[in-house]
Amino acid sequence: MELDGARVLVTGGSRGIGACLARAYAAAGAQVVVVARSGDDLRAVAAEVGGVAHVADLADAEVVDGLIAAIEEAHGPVDVLVSNAGIETVDPVATVAPDQVRTATRVNLEAPMVLTRRVLPGMLGRNRGALVFTSSLAGTAGFPGMGPYCATKAGLNNFASTLRIELKGTPIRTTLVAPGPVDTRMWDAVEAASPSVQRTSTRFKRLLLIPKISPERLAGRVVAATAAGRRHVRHPRRLTLNFWLGEAPRRITELALAGVRIDPLDRLD
Repeated sequence: MELDGARVLVTGGSRGIGACLARAYAAAGAQVVVVARSGDDLRAVAAEVGGVAHVADLADAEVVDGLIAAIEEAHGPVDVLVSNAGIETVDPVATVAPDQVRTATRVNLEAPMVLTRRVLPGMLGRNRGALVFTSSLAGTAGFPGMGPYCATKAGLNNFASTLRIELKGTPIRTTLVAPGPVDTRMWDAVEAASPSVQRTSTRFKRLLLIPKISPERLAGRVVAATAAGRRHVRHPRRLTLNFWLGEAPRRITELALAGVRIDPLDRLD
């Protein structure tokens, strides 16, 4: 997809991966709209990239429902939706606060699905668009202390897989981003979590399975994948087998549906 002049909406754009994505898309010539609840940080990123800041709490269902309409009314159609906002959970299921479970589910999974539902009809009508989802290595398997986070990312993986099938005959492309550790405050929180999580992290480090990547490098790969219409951005590459094993059932479903006509705007009347 041509990114020069495209309008790109990045959620979770106030810091970390989101801020780096905003910079990378802007460097590719895109008009960037960043969304997050941290107003001061968000406005600083928007000013840096010559973009627009839209303060919004994605844990609020009413805010999510109206977000796409508000942005498109004020700034024009969204060409690329980057669902990047995310909240980690770092306690065992028996001790994690129920409110944390609900908030993580709303921000990590419900918000991307609802925002996609709101933006997709317009993209299909214009015959132009891209959908980018920031998932995680944690979406491929369960990790101790991260149950709700793993569950939401696994759900996001399957949501993106479904979209690929539904959108196969259209120019709308999806890109699923699935990194391991990224050098951000979120990963710092994981490494400072409960002893069980720390022991898990230590074991994977000793096995050399979770090398960190910088958010700048990851963002560059995501922007390149968006422009090329690639369906995946994965890290680390040494876990390619793990990713492919997780992806195999989705590929089998796609193969089984080869030749079946799917209408992305179909509905039961």
